[in-house]
Amino acid sequence: MTPCCRRRNRLITLGSLVFAALFWLEPAQADPSKYPAFAQQKLPEDIKPVMIGIEELVKELKAGAKPVIVDVRTTEEFGEVHILSAVSAPLSEFKDYIKSFPRDRLVVLY
Repeated sequence: MTPCCRRRNRLITLGSLVFAALFWLEPAQADPSKYPAFAQQKLPEDIKPVMIGIEELVKELKAGAKPVIVDVRTTEEFGEVHILSAVSAPLSEFKDYIKSFPRDRLVVLY
């Protein structure tokens, strides 16, 4: 087989895999029964989370908002790298931290 044919066959195989991944395979569904217990807890009734994307966060920052940025990863992960000015509140201890978040400012969890 010539190098040109081998390259064409590789491209066809790669294209088939990409097509299968994009159009044929279904996305995996999360299984809440496998989440740690703290991830299944309910928020207090007076706390209503709103999901925002990075674009909206940037818009808020440009408008002068001073959000509290909370890193919910483990303490070790926070120690490796984190967003400047973020505070650490690991999910395993999150229940203890939630009471200390200000109610008059945007609170961003990541």
